[in-house]
Amino acid sequence: MKAWQLERLGGALTLQERPIPEPGPGAVVVRMQASSLMSYMQDYVAGDLPNYRVPDSAFVPGGNGTGVIHAVGEGVWHLHPGQRVVTSSHFVANENVREPAQVLLGITALAPPAERVQAHWPDGTLCDYALLPASVATPAEGLDAVDPVRLAVTTRFVVPYGGLLRGRLAAGETVVVSGATGAYGSAAVLLALAMGAGRVVAVGRNRQALDALVAAAGERVVAVSVAGDAQADAQAIRDAAGGGAQLAFDMVGGAHDPNLTLAALRSLSRGGRLVLMGSMRVPLPIPYAEMMLNDWELLGQFMYPRDAYRRVLDLVRAGLLDLNSIRARTYALPELPAAMAAAASAGNLDCVVMTHGA
Repeated sequence: MKAWQLERLGGALTLQERPIPEPGPGAVVVRMQASSLMSYMQDYVAGDLPNYRVPDSAFVPGGNGTGVIHAVGEGVWHLHPGQRVVTSSHFVANENVREPAQVLLGITALAPPAERVQAHWPDGTLCDYALLPASVATPAEGLDAVDPVRLAVTTRFVVPYGGLLRGRLAAGETVVVSGATGAYGSAAVLLALAMGAGRVVAVGRNRQALDALVAAAGERVVAVSVAGDAQADAQAIRDAAGGGAQLAFDMVGGAHDPNLTLAALRSLSRGGRLVLMGSMRVPLPIPYAEMMLNDWELLGQFMYPRDAYRRVLDLVRAGLLDLNSIRARTYALPELPAAMAAAASAGNLDCVVMTHGA
């Protein structure tokens, strides 16, 4: 099979011939059809991103995707060859312990204890046949009309689904999405509507991207273009939310100041919840008295629970989540360098997808 192999972060990335893997206990081999590409893949490969832990030897990078089960190992009870699946990069060790190790397959180990897990499962999906833990493959029954490229776009939704689930989004609620002009932020807006939000306030700095998002999402979305003044921005968001939101979802990436996150917090009505799923390069100053007096709730969330992919697919099956809202830009597997450059500059409603020819 063909497989991209990364020597190390900052090292050589080359297309190799490898044998098709054999599944061990608890494993599946998936014949990949399409895999979504991270927007930051180019910087990741170059070693320009901090805090990523990768295997000690060369490995196959790549995150989520879709394909067909090729083979299963012992102890795999529900998956079978020929079955169509979506695959997740988020793997959590299944021992019954207080804090099981987590890895993003083909991307990073999340803490030193997870490095042993990563050593056992080093590879991702940028290959024709991916060897994966059975628990990260979700059957995609009832979606035969959805082609593999379009199905791979579900990757964009499963991450914010974890955050909206954590925030206990209820039908009819008003949701503020901060960082709505990013890839996952835009998906969060569309997903909140699919999950029943009555109104979504899309917050960001890029007016053009906000306008495109409103055009795609419809009249239940109100856009607020912010300027970085936490007090003025909070008031503008509150006004757009009709006096305050029940839930705010922060997906700002690599923030250099806390102002937008604080504006989202202060846009909440009494008893509101703020979910943090983005990233920030400076500390977040928590306004202790305001938090207490307003009964606000602050929730951190990393990735999503194991059943999240199945539940996102349920929304697609029900016709509540339109995957066509995200434009897929396709590249064949050998075109990975060009695809990484395209992903780095892709718009908020674009998703670069690799197609596999095996």
